[in-house]
Amino acid sequence: MRVIHPADNVEIHDDGHKYARGPLNPGDTVVKYGMPIGHATAPIAAGEKVHTHNLASNLDRLLDYTYEPAFTPPETVSENLPVFQGYRRADGRVGIRNEIWVIPTVGCVNGLCERLASLCGGIALTHPYGCSQLGEDHERTVETLAALARHPNAGGVLVVGLGCENNTLGCFRERLGDCSNANIRFLRAQDPGDEFERGKALLRELDAARPTAREPIPVSELTVGLKCGGSDGFSGLTANPLVGRFSDWLIVRGGGTVLTEVPEMFGAETLLMRRCRTREVFDRCVAMINGFKSYYLSHGQKINENPSPGNKEGGITTLEEKSLGCVQKGGTMPVEDVLAFGETVKKRGLTLLSAPGNDLVASTALAAAGCHLILFTTGRGTPFGSVVPTVKIASRSALAQAKPYWIDWDAMANPDTDAFAQRILAIASGAPARNEQAAMRAIALFKDGVTL
Repeated sequence: MRVIHPADNVEIHDDGHKYARGPLNPGDTVVKYGMPIGHATAPIAAGEKVHTHNLASNLDRLLDYTYEPAFTPPETVSENLPVFQGYRRADGRVGIRNEIWVIPTVGCVNGLCERLASLCGGIALTHPYGCSQLGEDHERTVETLAALARHPNAGGVLVVGLGCENNTLGCFRERLGDCSNANIRFLRAQDPGDEFERGKALLRELDAARPTAREPIPVSELTVGLKCGGSDGFSGLTANPLVGRFSDWLIVRGGGTVLTEVPEMFGAETLLMRRCRTREVFDRCVAMINGFKSYYLSHGQKINENPSPGNKEGGITTLEEKSLGCVQKGGTMPVEDVLAFGETVKKRGLTLLSAPGNDLVASTALAAAGCHLILFTTGRGTPFGSVVPTVKIASRSALAQAKPYWIDWDAMANPDTDAFAQRILAIASGAPARNEQAAMRAIALFKDGVTL
């Protein structure tokens, strides 16, 4: 059994579930990680299991917050930094892969993009959108695809349009901005001639223009996304704390990490708000949290409509409990910035990114934000991968042993931060993550509004 915090009135047993340390009455606050995770809904005896049958969430509305900063600025390391072997792009940015990405501006050309990508061992970033969308949905689609087209992990990008879609190639070029230093080509399928043959010729140009050699890059230029999925009762004890320690390790050395999944901050958001570097960052954090709560309420959904069935089977009962485990991935460093979905990282250090909890949508947002790779903690396991390396960290050794072709690291058996950091640097230097070995690479776009 394990007690996480001295204030906790529950303890964790070997099954990952919670058991009462003493008697609890209906209405009593249940505490884990030193924070409330809900209230008892029935009498609970000492030693009794605490779960969905006798524990409920307290989350039900928007909240007002006060800026009460409580953080210690990190002592940074600037000399003798560790390095990884990356690709320096013409505009000075750094990539950890040198792939060719084929990006459709509209879902109508997905098949063409997949055929073209298969010719060069590239990746087709297929999706169903780019047309028949309105307002914010359309803007979000275009911004996300443009951010992915600019991603430094792509040594070359072929953007493929149809010719009649809302997201026209002309508009998309404008959204890309100055890409004179980027290795990008454009193909419109409805133009006369054989679009497949033209695409093949453009792929040959992209391939010829790619750099051929890696070079040493200081770890201060690495940006890492932080994500979890299929969490269980051990995620907040093993995998998420390990990722949090790595986040601190990287930030101290000048690098950046990005934490997302806003709904899985509900109930733990004050821990992040206290670490906001400035009042402006705090205000944006509050707007992000309450904006996502309003999004739920506007669709008639409960704010606490989480955890998932798999989370519950693994020992997580309420959203507060899930969130308190999830935010540990963000370590202890100050929050330097808050980004909207589709925006790219502007500052080093810890950034919060607005995106839902859905694994593939949130991972796409992290990739679009400029993350070179994603650290994905899991207690239940999943084979999926984003377009960037998606490193799976198991919360339990049993999962790592059962699914070795899914899992990159066993956090229960290997909690050492330095050893983990060396593994991440190896992946940044070209060692394939499990999702890359299995060719599990995909994106998903966030949709909220009308489809025409």
